[in-house]
Amino acid sequence: MFTGIIEGLGTISAIHPSGQGSRISIVSDFDLTGTRIGDSIAVNGACLTAVSLQASRFSVDVSPETLKRSVLGRIKLGERVNLERALRLSDRLDGHLVSGHIDGMGTLRERKTLANAIIITFGVGQSLSRYMIEKGSVAVDGTSLTINRCDSSTFEVSIIPHTAGLTTVGFKKVGDAVNIETDMIGKYVERFVLNREPVDRKPGPSDGGIDMAMLAKSGFI
Repeated sequence: MFTGIIEGLGTISAIHPSGQGSRISIVSDFDLTGTRIGDSIAVNGACLTAVSLQASRFSVDVSPETLKRSVLGRIKLGERVNLERALRLSDRLDGHLVSGHIDGMGTLRERKTLANAIIITFGVGQSLSRYMIEKGSVAVDGTSLTINRCDSSTFEVSIIPHTAGLTTVGFKKVGDAVNIETDMIGKYVERFVLNREPVDRKPGPSDGGIDMAMLAKSGFI
């Protein structure tokens, strides 16, 4: 589990195809003291396992599914990536709950400056936009961001100078692809609402279940 608060950047130093998967080596800009082989590290938002570690350099194995669903399938030597080590239970949750499981990719459509902020619009498919709401959370290349506004094919975020300077989002160009992870709560709510298969127990007098009426009564919709 991650927070979407990027610790720093890394540089792709080696790419070794392995069957339909790949082993990627990364050199981190920050100290990896305390990190061990087997630990989870989010690389551009994708949760990967460190399989080798030496000083600030580590390697991860990337599955065919992750290569297909994320920008890691088109990563190049020398490319800069966002890095975040897994959340510890004692840490503060400064961003939002990020699983590190990429839902799909988006494309940077527009970027403009407004006062001290960079306003960026991303294009996404409806399979992603259906889980986005105004002022909701989204992880873009692993960076926790707040959605300013959204529709069925785009969403807009504001980037402050601190975020622009610490993450890859700050130097992404129009046309660049990014990893997208939508808010997991929306996906679970949809699953509960749509999956109404009977359960093997007799309902009690206070047994309600989750449906549209219950969500409306509780103020969720």
